[in-house]
Amino acid sequence: MTAATTQADPSAAYAQFLDALAEADEYAAIEVAGRLLDAGVPAERVLLDLVAPAQAEVGERWARNEWSVAQEHAATHISERVVAAIAARANPRPTRGRVVVACMDGEWHALPPRLVAEVLRLRGWQVTFLGASVPAAHLVSYLHRHDAHAVALACALPMRLPHAHRMIEACRRSDVPVVVGGRGFGDDGRWARALGVAWAPDAPTAADLVADERALRRVRPAELPHLADDEYASLVRRRGELIDSALADLHERVPAVEAYTPAQLDSTISDLGYIVDFLAAALYVDDDSLFTDFVDWLAQILSSRGVPAGAVGLTLGHYHRLLRDFPRAGRFLALGEARVAALRDTARG
Repeated sequence: MTAATTQADPSAAYAQFLDALAEADEYAAIEVAGRLLDAGVPAERVLLDLVAPAQAEVGERWARNEWSVAQEHAATHISERVVAAIAARANPRPTRGRVVVACMDGEWHALPPRLVAEVLRLRGWQVTFLGASVPAAHLVSYLHRHDAHAVALACALPMRLPHAHRMIEACRRSDVPVVVGGRGFGDDGRWARALGVAWAPDAPTAADLVADERALRRVRPAELPHLADDEYASLVRRRGELIDSALADLHERVPAVEAYTPAQLDSTISDLGYIVDFLAAALYVDDDSLFTDFVDWLAQILSSRGVPAGAVGLTLGHYHRLLRDFPRAGRFLALGEARVAALRDTARG
């Protein structure tokens, strides 16, 4: 009785599946999923109740510095193979129109939208999955050549929101309705609302929205009057200058930087750029929480890798001084500095 229950319950198979990912055992992972399908568990449940939460845990283990980038990549590849195996087993025939699923330009987290694509396919849609980092011009060109009922776009990182908005508007000019999803639009979809686009928190909701074209098109237009102050555009133009200046400042104020390996230096430069990019995205949607949440995350990630949170505070202070003529950016940076100081005080306590 217990064995049968376990076989038909994705949550009961979760630990075994996660162990297979940890061991980079593709065959064991596919076997776990296959046993669930054999026991009569619907393919959609296996995708959403087994693969999706396990992949979320993979990301958390990387963030906690428990897994290396290589381990995370290996686990993600196996999850993709499992999704392919489930899709091959189900193999539904399309009975509805075409839906195009893609990641935003510059967005490389392709597994979550792949899960959405497979759920849509299971519900009868003819799905074209374009994968990671699709340039807007290429997506529009595809839409002009192939009639689509809707486009589903994924964004995992809020710093991509300005690119996302341009991509959304490009689809609309092709008269194709859009639904978006992913953490990049906020846990409650607030940045999707700011950009005037339909948002889905998960794959089933995305599928329901795609099936309801009226709801898909019934969204309030984007309201971004704050962009008239030109802070976003000016910050983007100064991106390279800001990163170079912040790196020089770290060399001067943090002696340990001189001994960094090339890999450590590359990571530092990337982090300096991410700070500018998240600040720019926060200015674009005029939401300081986008930036302060990122500051919290970055400080915690760096702390788990032995870099004190104070290093983030130094860079925020440097950018604040350089951007003294940017009122909104200055306010966001000051809030970020306060968050780093609070984290530093907590660590000391």
